[in-house]
This record gives sequence, C-alpha cells and structure tokens, in this order.
Amino acid sequence: MVITRATEYAIRTVVFLAQQPKDEIVLKKDICRTQDVTPAFLTKILQPLIKAGIVNSQRGVGGGFLLAKDPDEITLLDIFQAEEGQLKLNYCLIDGDACHRDSYCSVHEVWHEAQNKMIQVLTKYNIAELVRREKENLKNRN
Repeated sequence: MVITRATEYAIRTVVFLAQQPKDEIVLKKDICRTQDVTPAFLTKILQPLIKAGIVNSQRGVGGGFLLAKDPDEITLLDIFQAEEGQLKLNYCLIDGDACHRDSYCSVHEVWHEAQNKMIQVLTKYNIAELVRREKENLKNRN
C-alpha cells in the first residue's frame, strides 16, 4: 500500500493552513506557492477535504481556504479517508464475501491486525501535533 501524492499534499496543505492565524483565509495562490503544487492539483486535493468538513472555502474577492475545525480535532486518518476512502489493506477486509478462504485463511487475521494498528497510528496523530513537530524539527535544523 502506498499513500497517494494527493493524500501527502492534502496533509501538507492542512498543516500549512493550521499554521496560519485562526480564521484567517488563505489565498489559493499562497497555498500553491508555499506547498509547491499546481492550482489544478490543489483544487483536486481540496475538494474531498471540503466535502469531509476539514477545510472551508470562501468564494469571491478575498476568497480562499481555512480550516473548518481546530487542528487538534483533525487526525491523519480523517485526511486519509477524505482523500482515499476507508482504509482497507486487503480485499478480504473490504467485503466479507470477497474471499471464500476467510474462515480458515492464516493471513486474514494478520491483515486485520495490521489494518487496525495503522488506523490506531493515523488516529493518534492530529494536525496540531504535526504543526508542533514541524516547528521543533525546523528549530533543531537551524
């Protein structure tokens, strides 16, 4: 399983929005410039975030984007699921009827455990924590 570029950029964009003053609208061009993303790709990644209630958009003159929730209420799992849908490591975990071997498969429980651990980790980290870590990393880098 590989997390898509869209999800990676969505996480970066949400972290960037969280670093702005609360309720400040950020212009699309500023997000594109700071995150090194094209306007078309930014539109693609923002649409699911808006639909999921993670990001709000303001149209018109002076319009742009801002977080719809506090950064400590947005987890990595929220962003992942907004961009990619439900996290499922294998087809047998999507649909119980997908594999006739579920009842005796030696790997099914392993996939289930791995999926649950990944969900736990992605739920553990929220955007406020990532903002804090980025500040710390930048401070230590200099």
